[in-house]
Amino acid sequence: MSKQLIDRSPDLKKLRDEGYHIEIIDGYLLVRDVPYLDGSRELRLGILVSALRTTGSEAAPPADHVVLFAGETPCDSTGAPLNKVIVDSTPRQLNHNLTTHHRFSSKPAGGGAYKDYYDKMTAYVAILLSHAHAVDPTANAQTFPVIRATEDESVFHYLDTASSRYQITIANNKLEQPKIAIIGVGGTGSYVLDLIAKTPVKEIHLFDPDSFYSHNAFRAPSAASIAELDANPKKVAYFKDLYSKMRRGIVPHDYNVDASNVDELQEMNFVFLCIDASDAKKVIVEALERFGVSFVDVGMGIELVDDSLNGIIRVTTSTLQRRDHFRTRVSLAEVPANDDYNRDIQVADLNALNAALAVMKWKKLCGFYLDYEKEHHSTYTIETNILLGEEQ
Repeated sequence: MSKQLIDRSPDLKKLRDEGYHIEIIDGYLLVRDVPYLDGSRELRLGILVSALRTTGSEAAPPADHVVLFAGETPCDSTGAPLNKVIVDSTPRQLNHNLTTHHRFSSKPAGGGAYKDYYDKMTAYVAILLSHAHAVDPTANAQTFPVIRATEDESVFHYLDTASSRYQITIANNKLEQPKIAIIGVGGTGSYVLDLIAKTPVKEIHLFDPDSFYSHNAFRAPSAASIAELDANPKKVAYFKDLYSKMRRGIVPHDYNVDASNVDELQEMNFVFLCIDASDAKKVIVEALERFGVSFVDVGMGIELVDDSLNGIIRVTTSTLQRRDHFRTRVSLAEVPANDDYNRDIQVADLNALNAALAVMKWKKLCGFYLDYEKEHHSTYTIETNILLGEEQ
């Protein structure tokens, strides 16, 4: 299938975005999985085929109102052939893998020509469906098939049809950064990965030396199996395997970032810091400032109050335009051993919220979201349900 031709042709793109199973093969436009009735009034699936005219880079208006059909003889709800539509039933081998069995001819209502391929193909789909619905009212040609993508087309193994369907492709393209790092893929870091993995970032580098244990599974996205936990994988290996089902470019590093290797971050376009305060974190922050790399630091403080959890979630951003606030907002000292969050309290929803706020800030910096306030420090307080943005 020619992804570029479909993307540049509003009629073909509309067919794809509305869930029709379309393909372009050897100069033909195919609509697969079209329900119809055979002579026994059984529901079957056929393929509508039209010669495809193009201007070279996009589809031109159809040359005629004729389509070919691969399948048995389509019939009405009584089992009678659709002779008003079928003009001949001569098999035609279009290529080694596709043979059509019938030719249809039906002009648009009022005569004239079909204005585009969306108009033409959906008209024929509607004709077949009108009879199929007499037997099965749920019959539908809009199957939303998975569309596989090559490495040249996308970082994803299948096309991101959500962006085109909801017409945010131009905004989404602003997220096409070459390299992003997530340092620490525990609770919050793993949710950052979950959100970033669904963007067109080319490479996502994960830094974490720890293994993935059962307590990690209870504050991470998705669901780990017992077999996966028994294998005792490194966190970065576990998440690479998980998200490589969807996309390319997950790069695991099963070690800490420290003074000996911090230069690896110099080539990153953005960094998410999802680790506790420590001497290593201080080294990372100082290096990122020196490299001129923007980053977001996340954190939370949780405490037990009358057997209920309370606390604050924090997202602090450092960019070339604003860095002077960072050390007044973020402590680089070691986290006390008696800190409640440090005891692995299971707060997956807070981890997810912390990650969502961090990723939203990154998307604001990219221009995906509007950002009038340009806040560089945000906090969410649980008990009062207040989200506050500061350091504009």
